[in-house]
Amino acid sequence: MAEAYIVGAVRTPVGKKKGGLSAVHPTDLAAHTLQALVERTGVDPSAVDDVIMGCVMQFGPQSMDIARNAWLSAGLPENVAGVTIDRQCGSSQQAIHFAAQGVLSGTQDLVVAAGVESMSIVPMGSTITAALEKGMPLPFGDRWVERYGTQEISQFRGAELMCEKWDLSRDELERFAYESHQRAAKAVANGYFKEQIAPVNGVEDDEGPRPDTTLEKMAGLKTLREGGRITAATSSQISDGSGAVLIASERAVREHGLVPRARIVTLTLTGDDPVYMLTAPIPATKKALAKAGLGIDDIDVVEINEAFAPVPLAWLKEIGADPARTNPNGGAIALGHPLGGTGAILMTKLLHELERTGGRYGLQTMCEGGGQANVTIIERL
Repeated sequence: MAEAYIVGAVRTPVGKKKGGLSAVHPTDLAAHTLQALVERTGVDPSAVDDVIMGCVMQFGPQSMDIARNAWLSAGLPENVAGVTIDRQCGSSQQAIHFAAQGVLSGTQDLVVAAGVESMSIVPMGSTITAALEKGMPLPFGDRWVERYGTQEISQFRGAELMCEKWDLSRDELERFAYESHQRAAKAVANGYFKEQIAPVNGVEDDEGPRPDTTLEKMAGLKTLREGGRITAATSSQISDGSGAVLIASERAVREHGLVPRARIVTLTLTGDDPVYMLTAPIPATKKALAKAGLGIDDIDVVEINEAFAPVPLAWLKEIGADPARTNPNGGAIALGHPLGGTGAILMTKLLHELERTGGRYGLQTMCEGGGQANVTIIERL
């Protein structure tokens, strides 16, 4: 049976909105990560079969196939192609899946899976805003309306619906967010992320964690929706960042003298209610564990994207995972969520944490627009 191995994973620091990475062109940001991946793995870049890059707002400086443009901007060989994909927030986790599937199919041997988003330069919703300015219709046409009506479809409403369904209080959300900041601040202070980060423009550490935040400060914030429970403090941060992972076949490992660091165990994708939008990691995780023949107690480290606090909290309640093993170094509430870059960034964090702690199995999942979720389970080697 064919295997797909992770032989390298690197990321930029995650920059906060208008922070240290905000002036870096997104193509250059992604190029920096690709260059670091090639240098750290020692792979012959001309042998790479494809570069698959996630990016959500493929608009303006992130348009025109940023995967190809970033590879060339990194000074890497022209013979290597690149493609940019959009599975919303899970775009670069899906890039990892496509890369692994190419290797598992036997049609490819070396594939780069990456992701990038500069939310400072290309704000979330840029494509919708541009369409509205030109009088173009929104993504939901007549047949969507026939099925789901004219109700609001948004991540913000989905987060509030989750709070209601799982009876999550504002206090519970804020305690989770506070813990995310404390874990992230500890990880930064202890240097847990140093080996996985390729510094950019003098920025060496993630800019998002707020070690001095308090529950009292959080309680004083206005909710994002009148009468709601979600605030900016219990939401992921608007961020800039990039990550890249190199996936290799057994033949590539042997022929190029590469060192496998983890094995892809299983890859799953699941859809759920698009109105709730953010709930799919729950059924996706159940599906992935069953496919892998594992229980949640077999998983040593979990990275679940903290798009909003109710996402991991509801997941924890339904899956029964150990909170101490879930986002042990904080999540997107503290560290930020650069949309298309987050999947590759989370995989980089997951791999390095397994290596730091000696854990065996790691699981990554994230909610995605349209009510979707990827799950990737890896085994450290």
